[in-house]
Amino acid sequence: MVQKKVFEYQTEGLAYTVTVSLGADGKYYASITILEGSADINAVYWGDDNLEGDSASLPGPLNMSGGGSSFAGERVQWDNALKLSNPGLGKSGDEKETYLQAGDTLQVELDIKSLDEIAFFGIRATSTSTPEGSIKAVSGDPEDPEEPLYDKVFFDYGTDENGESLGGYYILSEEPEENPYNVPFLPEGTEPTFENYVSYFEDIGGDIGRVESVAFYEIDEEGNPHETFRFDAPEGGFADAEALLDAYDAAIETMPEQQDAGAELMAFLSTGIIAEDAPYVEDEFDTEAEMIG
Repeated sequence: MVQKKVFEYQTEGLAYTVTVSLGADGKYYASITILEGSADINAVYWGDDNLEGDSASLPGPLNMSGGGSSFAGERVQWDNALKLSNPGLGKSGDEKETYLQAGDTLQVELDIKSLDEIAFFGIRATSTSTPEGSIKAVSGDPEDPEEPLYDKVFFDYGTDENGESLGGYYILSEEPEENPYNVPFLPEGTEPTFENYVSYFEDIGGDIGRVESVAFYEIDEEGNPHETFRFDAPEGGFADAEALLDAYDAAIETMPEQQDAGAELMAFLSTGIIAEDAPYVEDEFDTEAEMIG
């Protein structure tokens, strides 16, 4: 499951998004991106939808009392708050680290263990481009971005010390019209998300502990696969499916850059063919034939 939530806020003169996601280091971060206008982000607040206990607050001008304590007419209880800067641009002016203009992003580490801890996100900002010049903004109903869908995924077992392929599994999103090499495909009606590919990979005998990298493909109108993205296993490999999915969640944060680089490459997998009646590639290949899948 993708570890990400996206909050949106828009008012006269200012619009921004806040993307809360799991980083590659296992920590959670909020990326605040200004879409329109400008604001000095002085403090951030977050909380779940549980109203038990006291609400967190920062003193003085960084509090969220009044407009910053409700969303859509319902009370919001903040579980935590983090000061980022004092109000006022001071001598730094537009160069102040927390002052963002359209196109700028500020990343903040959050002290949470799960996205379930965030149902609301609040921002206390001054020097804003709004008529009032400051905001106590509350965002709720976060979007859960749709999972990417893939035409084909390759679970690669890597190579041995001599550079010979150790095999792996190619899995297609759906049954092809012709399948002479018995390439596995997801069961009919299965959405081709990575989580479903991983589940099916295990169902057909795949060994997660042997996976050294995972590659993702788009298939064009002529039936040619194009690699769009891949990520490698950490040292020691993946312990289980959960570890593999966690690594994927972290890796897709860099996905747009890798897609741009990989879009020009044709995935002519010329290391051999998948043996007939076997859903995986084993140690020996017919090197004179082109891989089909």
